Amino acid sequence: MRDDPPGRERAALDETIHHPTRLAVVAFLSACDEADFAAVRDGCQVSDSVLSKTASALEAAGYLHVRKGHVGKRPRTWLSLTPAGQQALAGHVAALQNIVTTARGAATTARGAATTAGGAEEPTARPVPSPE
Repeated sequence: MRDDPPGRERAALDETIHHPTRLAVVAFLSACDEADFAAVRDGCQVSDSVLSKTASALEAAGYLHVRKGHVGKRPRTWLSLTPAGQQALAGHVAALQNIVTTARGAATTARGAATTAGGAEEPTARPVPSPE
């Protein structure tokens, strides 16, 4: 990308799972082998329709496996992440962590520059105070 600093590659955020609902579903499913549709819906606080559309998009991307069956006479749907979905989430989280690390580095550099300049310049990034 043109706006990236020379010698630095842009963080690889996954556009497929970047949407908040898709990310919530993938994150929820990352904690289990398989989950019932209703459990995912309730855990992600979305409607049946929203989860159905989200599941279809993630399945089309190869990130989600949908299994249909019956419990007694009632139809049920179970969702699980595929290995590709697990890798996509891990890569997305790593990219987010990279952005945070870069921001922390910028804040440290800016703080150091302000100190050496006698405090004349205002830093462009400030570190978040650590929780006490």
